Amino acid sequence: MKTITPTQVAATDRKWFVVDAKGQTLGRLATIIATTLSGKNRVDFATHMDNGDNVIVINADKFAVTGNKMKDKLYHKHTGYLGGLVSTPLEKLLVKKPTRALEAAVSGMLPKNKLRAEMMKRLKLFSDSEHTFAAQKPETLSL
Repeated sequence: MKTITPTQVAATDRKWFVVDAKGQTLGRLATIIATTLSGKNRVDFATHMDNGDNVIVINADKFAVTGNKMKDKLYHKHTGYLGGLVSTPLEKLLVKKPTRALEAAVSGMLPKNKLRAEMMKRLKLFSDSEHTFAAQKPETLSL
């Protein structure tokens, strides 16, 4: 019995998918996007290779959250100085940087190694219902 190791997918073999985030729950949407970016939905998945597809998200700031998460969910960053922890609630983050919440959710679901940066480069987020990747002929990703 031989173990077959898949080869690296060329950039031309990657598919393009478009997702409409309007009305979708943040965590469930991020799970589907992260699975597609990492290539876990493909037959030739391997943990040590980046064989995922490209994902375009339209209406990236119009997702839904349950409960009191708009006020209670906090996003943290540190300035590097003593006592420099800055916490921002989700509702203020959506006003300031509308796509950052979905980007953080997807990034947290990807592997914590060198492949994460390459996977995140293939995620394209747009706040409105139009995107600039029509030439790639993206398919609609069903949720």
